[in-house]
Amino acid sequence: MKIIILGAGIIGVSTAWHLLELGHEVTVVDRQADAAMETSFSNAGQISVSYCEPWANRQAPLKALKWMFRDDAPLLFRPRLDWQQWRWSLLFLSQCNDAAFERNVQQLVALGAYSHAALKDVVNATGIAYQRLERGIAHYYTDQKSFDLAGDAAALMRQYGVARQVVSRDELLKIEPAFASFAHRIVGGTFTPSDESGDARLFTQALAQRCLARGAEFVYGHDVVKLNLKQGAIDSVAVQACRTHSGGEIGSIGVRTLKADHFVVACGSYSAPLLRTVGVDLPIYPGKGYSASFKIKRLDAAPMVSTIDDEMKIAMSRLGDELRVAGTIEVGGYDLSLDSRVARARCQMLSDRIEAVLPGVCDTRNETQGGTPQYWTGLRPATPTNIPYIGATKIQKLWVNAGHGTLGWTHGAGSGKALAELINGQKPMMNFKFLGSE
Repeated sequence: MKIIILGAGIIGVSTAWHLLELGHEVTVVDRQADAAMETSFSNAGQISVSYCEPWANRQAPLKALKWMFRDDAPLLFRPRLDWQQWRWSLLFLSQCNDAAFERNVQQLVALGAYSHAALKDVVNATGIAYQRLERGIAHYYTDQKSFDLAGDAAALMRQYGVARQVVSRDELLKIEPAFASFAHRIVGGTFTPSDESGDARLFTQALAQRCLARGAEFVYGHDVVKLNLKQGAIDSVAVQACRTHSGGEIGSIGVRTLKADHFVVACGSYSAPLLRTVGVDLPIYPGKGYSASFKIKRLDAAPMVSTIDDEMKIAMSRLGDELRVAGTIEVGGYDLSLDSRVARARCQMLSDRIEAVLPGVCDTRNETQGGTPQYWTGLRPATPTNIPYIGATKIQKLWVNAGHGTLGWTHGAGSGKALAELINGQKPMMNFKFLGSE
């Protein structure tokens, strides 16, 4: 069969790879000039099967309310005259209870474990190098009350087969000595040795090249104009050479019509408005995430274990001679700017925190001070449950693979494999509720 995939991030390219593995013909369409240039471009780098708790929990509503007036808050809700934002928020609130939290964790862990195995298979088959570090993921706490609750979260993860360990401050410092100068603030932590880290962009672009070598077609620099609906099924998709986000022109040809046997929407946060044009209404809303990439000045003093800072809700991963730091979510529409007051505050928070935790280890100076931090923002396609939509829509021949939130890198390989299997008429071997399943 011929399958067209809309979107060349980690989700779309992973789907393409696994469809090729099953013998199908694949075309991937993306508006950027290469794969992984949007949400997959500069994330935290964590493959975090064990740290997949949904944002929605019983503490979330009060925290979000308290944080509404903090520009650098971990979760910032910015109200807009946008029905989709308010609908998403109400659905999110409906998930802020213990029963929903545990139910959603089960789904996320199942997908995470399946995906981690799929990623390892792809790496073994291709030999792709992507600054991979298989040293686990640590999580440190600076607040005793939060650390006390960490035991409950670890026990829940162990219930679903994830070996998250609660560790003392001294044990955490043995796992990652780089935090010794910050030890007076750390009260304890958790650690999962089975998790890992790496550069999602490097991996996705390398996998796209291997897809290309196996006969896949990549139509870069093209926007999706329309999903053409005919007698209850998608008949074709219209695409057109588009402008990049920076306003530069790519190409000059007119609209092209691409036909296939099946169509996959894997456009991240932009999946929802595209799907609504053909009557498929899924509550996927963008969460604006931030990251900074700092040059490491003292390679021997920089952390090798990917780590989560609980107080600031940020993650840090070593990627060669850089430290990638990412986190915070801003729910406020499709704005990607980095020059607003809020954006500047959130970027500065990342720099200030790394200087506090790892003093003198990275070049955290801003441009006016002669530094070269690479700040970035991307839109995380969030669902109220944090569980992505993977599977068949009510429109014939139309499939979706979107809504992965902050876990696109963690769940990418498995989401691609699972959807490829579903399109191929197979049942993925995991306990997960797929879209369109009974």
